[in-house]
Amino acid sequence: MSQRVGRIKALLSTPAGLRWGMSLWPPYLFAGVRVLEIAPDWRRARVRLARSPLTSNYFGTQFGGSLYSMVDPFFCIMLLRNLGPDHVVWDQRGEIEYVAPGRTEVTAELMLTEAEIEEARAAAVSGEKVLRWFECDILDASGAVVARVRRQLYIRRKRA
Repeated sequence: MSQRVGRIKALLSTPAGLRWGMSLWPPYLFAGVRVLEIAPDWRRARVRLARSPLTSNYFGTQFGGSLYSMVDPFFCIMLLRNLGPDHVVWDQRGEIEYVAPGRTEVTAELMLTEAEIEEARAAAVSGEKVLRWFECDILDASGAVVARVRRQLYIRRKRA
């Protein structure tokens, strides 16, 4: 059993492997979420949420929970991969602002800049916790903003 888990963990430790794994993960698969891309440097992810009866709410628009979940893990994973194994990163808080009804498939592009990564690394160098906000927009097929998402990450350098 442990060899099997080790192979799965090794597969998910690459951007391409994580992209496929996340797209096939049952909560994403059945919710219509597809991970389109995770950049080789772990600094960008693109995600799509299909529009179907299974992803629509009572009003026939994209279900708000699906909009939020489609971007849920990516900032945390991307930042951890960029900071490295000597850091702890996890989600502390999240916010979503619904701007317009999602009547089509929607996409989100989540990005980390070099400056954001280095700022987080420098702030966490003492081993104390650091809280940082990261943001992305969810866009409809025409490029209009459907929702704005903010994620607050807890960042800390591991103590020796």
